[in-house]
Amino acid sequence: MAGADIGDLEVEYVTDALRNGWYDNKYYYCETLEKEFAAYHNRKYALMTPNCTSAIHLILAALGVDENSEVIVPECTWIASAVSSVHLGAKVIFCDIEKDSWCLDPESVRGAITKNTKAIIVVDLFGNMANWKELQKISEEYNIPLIEDAAEALGSKIDNKRAGSFGLASTFSFHNTKTMTTGEGGMLLLDDDKLFDKCVKFRDLGRGPNTKPYINELVGYKFMPFNVQAALGLAQFHRLEELVQIKRDHLNFYRNELSELDLQFNHEPENVVNGAWITSIVLGKSYNLDKTTFINRLQLIGVPSRPFFYPLSCLPPFNDQNKYQHQNQNSYDISNRGINLPGALNLSDSNLKFICNGIKKVLLGNNNRT
Repeated sequence: MAGADIGDLEVEYVTDALRNGWYDNKYYYCETLEKEFAAYHNRKYALMTPNCTSAIHLILAALGVDENSEVIVPECTWIASAVSSVHLGAKVIFCDIEKDSWCLDPESVRGAITKNTKAIIVVDLFGNMANWKELQKISEEYNIPLIEDAAEALGSKIDNKRAGSFGLASTFSFHNTKTMTTGEGGMLLLDDDKLFDKCVKFRDLGRGPNTKPYINELVGYKFMPFNVQAALGLAQFHRLEELVQIKRDHLNFYRNELSELDLQFNHEPENVVNGAWITSIVLGKSYNLDKTTFINRLQLIGVPSRPFFYPLSCLPPFNDQNKYQHQNQNSYDISNRGINLPGALNLSDSNLKFICNGIKKVLLGNNNRT
């Protein structure tokens, strides 16, 4: 389903970090990756973190999100987009997704804003790009910051602007399933000097570069990265265009091979380049199949797949399906018909062909089709 591509460059950088990345060089690879990653996304600052979740947590904490706050999050996303708000005591408000992009619906957001809304988290789902023009208008109109969760969108662009360059701040994941990996890891990007200073101190238990030894200026977190992890990340980053192209090749292969079927793929209109972290499909309603049945039938013939993200409001930690399934109808409908296809970086064309043949076998032989 997912997995990394590790080559000689990664071995070279990691070996150097192990041999030489201590003492005065103990953060060399961390700082180099931060600098280059920020420049690539036209951001002023970058802070590497243990994962994307902690990156989201840092920026929300720096914005003062607390028990008196509400944070808007898309209904269909990985739970990490929402948990930091919960940890900080805030109320999470789930908004619907668009039918085409599967990203946050601006009109749903507009209807959910209250005087307590402290932030809007926008997720570029599966490499798809959100309707940033409309979301930015809402942000400016209500003076509510947008946080871009670009964990799945490294390499994506809209109107020639990279995912990760939108909103007050943006976050990335370098989990072992991602296009670029450090095993676990994340990055926070931002431009505001004061927020950056706060995030630096929150990241390291209240300490900044000018803090006196053993003086903690605030109660922070232990969200520091380490050099060996960053060495792997820097090598992966230096191969980024190659890695993104593999993902895009997967998407195009699936599209071409399955073009005869009634399927919706990752959204890629003319103004978007989709980094395609994972290829997702939504079954046409004519098949009369839900994702669980489809996944089980694929599994019987040896084809792996995973479900489209479930609406967060239906999961046990939130348990608010009765409210949201009527309010966020796109989310519940699309999730029910969606699956993720294998996207490991080592997949061969024969692997992809086998997967596509399996999908055709299940769908074209489906007796329930209407």
